[in-house]
Amino acid sequence: MRELPHTHSCFVCGESNAIGLKLRFTTDGRVVHTRFRLRAAHIGFRGVVHGGILTTVLDEIMVWACAVPTGQFAFCAELTVRFLNPVRPDDDIIATGELVANRKNRIFEAKGVLASSSGRPFAEATGKYLPITKGDLTGMMTDLIGDTSWLRTDAASPVVNR
Repeated sequence: MRELPHTHSCFVCGESNAIGLKLRFTTDGRVVHTRFRLRAAHIGFRGVVHGGILTTVLDEIMVWACAVPTGQFAFCAELTVRFLNPVRPDDDIIATGELVANRKNRIFEAKGVLASSSGRPFAEATGKYLPITKGDLTGMMTDLIGDTSWLRTDAASPVVNR
């Protein structure tokens, strides 16, 4: 398993983000993994973790799942989440993500899963991601910590209207 880079500022993986989750991701070269616990500060309804926090983690792991095989970071264009079982604060959560389709380096399709350590599914997601343009990527690369030599910084990604 190879440890993936993280950032200074990201809510999910940023080491300098005071309110962030500070997650770290690993990969076997195909699937991206992380293991974590959320706290009571992350609840929506009493005793249940907010679905938006879970969605944020699913989006993040799918971004990394796109980056690992393509060497390119991408922005989420479409995200579908299905919540299967409630997550309680202090549940041990295993997140996995993988790229399921690369449409000519113009659209990446990924899937992500959150499950308990015993395999009970909490949520699953699919997403479509658009490669980040070289101009947008330049500033983002300066925020990364760790080995980034495998990332493509010369990609002539399509211009995305935002």
